[in-house]
Amino acid sequence: MQRKVPAVKAVVWHDVGDIRLDDVPVPTLQEPTDAIIRITSSAICGTDLHLVRGTMSGMKPGTVLGHEAVGVVEEVGKDVRGFRPGDRVVVCSTISCGYCSYCRAGYFGQCDNANPNGPQAGTSFFGGPEATGAVDGLQAEYARIPYATTTLVKVPDTVIDEQAIMVSDVLPTGWFGARLAQVTEGDTVLVLGAGVVGQCAVASAKRQGAARVLVVDGIESRLEMARAQNAEPVDYNREDPVEAVLESTGGIGVDRVIDAVGVDAQRPEKGPAADALPVPAATFDEERQLAAPQSSPDGDVWVPGDAPSLALRWATRCAAKAGSIGIIGVYPPNFDRFPLGEMTNRNLTVQAGNCNHRRYIPRLLGMVASGALDPTEFITQETSPRHALDAYRRFDTREQGWVKTVLDLESPDTVGT
Repeated sequence: MQRKVPAVKAVVWHDVGDIRLDDVPVPTLQEPTDAIIRITSSAICGTDLHLVRGTMSGMKPGTVLGHEAVGVVEEVGKDVRGFRPGDRVVVCSTISCGYCSYCRAGYFGQCDNANPNGPQAGTSFFGGPEATGAVDGLQAEYARIPYATTTLVKVPDTVIDEQAIMVSDVLPTGWFGARLAQVTEGDTVLVLGAGVVGQCAVASAKRQGAARVLVVDGIESRLEMARAQNAEPVDYNREDPVEAVLESTGGIGVDRVIDAVGVDAQRPEKGPAADALPVPAATFDEERQLAAPQSSPDGDVWVPGDAPSLALRWATRCAAKAGSIGIIGVYPPNFDRFPLGEMTNRNLTVQAGNCNHRRYIPRLLGMVASGALDPTEFITQETSPRHALDAYRRFDTREQGWVKTVLDLESPDTVGT
């Protein structure tokens, strides 16, 4: 199919603290395993903010951002089987070949072939740093999808775009977090972070058998969203999370912890937790310099988190002895600050990783189609690409009420070419 479109609009990374809505060339097939899709919905994720803040380094200027999309297949390479132009699809955020030993074992996030930097390079995902392949992302009108046979999943007719976009990344990541934490029937679970991935982790933990779920965050609107799921909110600006968790569990701690915060953790602004940090403030300052040495804040925008290891340290102290921790919050490869001694002394099991999206997306689409789960309740804003940069800024400053922003590429306000 020949598209008569000279250029398309996309959100493009130029430098730390510098993203723009640019005209970019229309993507074309580069490999026989590629597909080209016309994107109907995309989204802004906390991972995108890491790239703009500089807490995940190594970005290539000119890279299109974004790793979440729903769209319609426009073209397929000669080796793409199972898809044809006109198919409505959701894109897996991580790219996978589907045939290497890791993919066949379900570890799609560690595919041997997707990352052009080689088998030992690790995860390849859309819109990421050069170490992940520097594959142009999905906050655009069109996108090239490598290894399309595995990286695309057909969307059931009964699933709307707003539901499907949540299954592209955040819902499977929350599900993966509960699996990493080893959630089982009857467990008491703590989710650190009530952003959209944290909300999805709450929903996932409950559906994997958790009897109780506690949630720690410092933003009231996010905690209220968690309460609507019958989770038990803890505001770290009003109480010490460690003390609150221990008090609510009879001094034992929780069975499982899911870290859905990552390197951009924030220190409490007030309250007892602000006076009881697990390490001196100077330690957090050193960690921030390690995590984001090239940060370039613009006033109160694009400011890296001021307590990079705080979620890990709280996780360690909130977990019961012999408990387990699942880490899905983003930590850059160069970040090596970790409370290893404390974890060892408490016999904690810790698992971390990038989500194996292709493993979970078909099942989650089925759950959404059946009505067993509706992730649209976590969408708080919908806008067009024209307003994407403003949405980035408001999301970055953690405004009340901002949890998940979906970009509607079919909105009448969408920038055309």
